[in-house]
Amino acid sequence: MTVAPPPRPSFAPRHWLAWLGVGVYMAMAQLPWPLQRALGAVLGRLALWLAVSRRRAARTNLRLCLPELAETERETLLRANFRDVGIGLFEFARAWWGEISPLRASASIEGLEILERLRNQGRGVLLVSGHFMTLELCGRLLCDHITLAGMYRRYKDPVMEWAVLRGRLRYAYAMFGNRDTRAALRHLKGGGVLWYAPDQDMLGKDTVFAPFFGIPAATITATHQFARMTGCAVVPFFHRRDGGRYILRVGQPLDPFPTEDAVQDTSRVNAAIEAMVRDAPSQYLWLHRRFKRQPDGASRYD
Repeated sequence: MTVAPPPRPSFAPRHWLAWLGVGVYMAMAQLPWPLQRALGAVLGRLALWLAVSRRRAARTNLRLCLPELAETERETLLRANFRDVGIGLFEFARAWWGEISPLRASASIEGLEILERLRNQGRGVLLVSGHFMTLELCGRLLCDHITLAGMYRRYKDPVMEWAVLRGRLRYAYAMFGNRDTRAALRHLKGGGVLWYAPDQDMLGKDTVFAPFFGIPAATITATHQFARMTGCAVVPFFHRRDGGRYILRVGQPLDPFPTEDAVQDTSRVNAAIEAMVRDAPSQYLWLHRRFKRQPDGASRYD
């Protein structure tokens, strides 16, 4: 379990560029929120034109997942998505290193009584969400009300890993790397609450193909395995930005869960995340190549 950041990397020349980037990002976190939103929208428009491969991936994802929309509607959603990605970069920075007091008063949180009931039962809780741009900021807002740990993919760069982990541990009880499975299991067995998002292709061996928007998506079975090994409740956690305020919603536990069928359980998790995406499509991370692996070995991307 990580309750303190690792030792700070040195300021050796090989780290200078990383330290410069982190310093700029930390400075961005201190800007006024209206200015952050405005700059984020501009940054998103630039990324739409400069990040060619990601634009293609997002456009393909929208075509595959939302075929009911007209092409013009999907293009409008694509532009809105990149705008929200740009704003999301500032939301990440503010969550890690900034002040969120101005955002607390207008935040709306539903379903805290569900977590309280499960806590009184002595059960661990696995909060399942998707990769929305609001995930870090809304996770920090949720930490105002509950003791929350998280799972994350470690950064390869040691400076970024140190800075982000240091920021997250300002509000999270603990952070578990994606290989810290035993520590995460102990946390759940002890009645803790753990947040994670299983909606990306992790390229691991413990995956199944489960439908996501009706398309086979390689998905880790960790949700099924964690519930089976710890008896924890699996609870959907939805979050979105609505103008300048944030809406957080804790759902009812998936029940029955787990079953004996890992594919069935993983499909239910994907369906829950799909419902979240449909509620806030522009704020989802469509840039990820979610369907890069298919059962027939083909790729859905050009």
